[in-house]
Amino acid sequence: MKPYPLTDKDSIDLLMMGSVKAGFPSPAEEVREKLDLVKLLVQHSASTFFFRIDGISMVDADMDEGDIIIVDRAVEPYSNCKAVCFIDGEYTVKRVEIHEGGAFLMPCNEKNTKYKPIPVGPDNDFLIWGVVTWVIKKV
Repeated sequence: MKPYPLTDKDSIDLLMMGSVKAGFPSPAEEVREKLDLVKLLVQHSASTFFFRIDGISMVDADMDEGDIIIVDRAVEPYSNCKAVCFIDGEYTVKRVEIHEGGAFLMPCNEKNTKYKPIPVGPDNDFLIWGVVTWVIKKV
């Protein structure tokens, strides 16, 4: 897993066609504007990285194999955040439950019981590397 930081040259402008109802249909409203995906998805460019999901332990958190996650190292971790974590020499993405005296790295795949919570205590080499801020999916 090797993250690549963004640079100012990574910005692209796309044409956004306006909004579309997800409820009852309505007459089309054509309002065109430029959409810069980097400005929309990235709050801290110097500390934001993209990763591709490899595995299925986070499917119930809408992170499927092949999806791209956007991870911001400047976001302060909080209990129940989804984060890329470093534990005992390996990286993983999990939901982080922070408790007094430690934490648990929680998988999010109810159908597959092979994924167990990972307890984190003082004997572990542990770091919450960055918080997941967006998931980019192919449908």
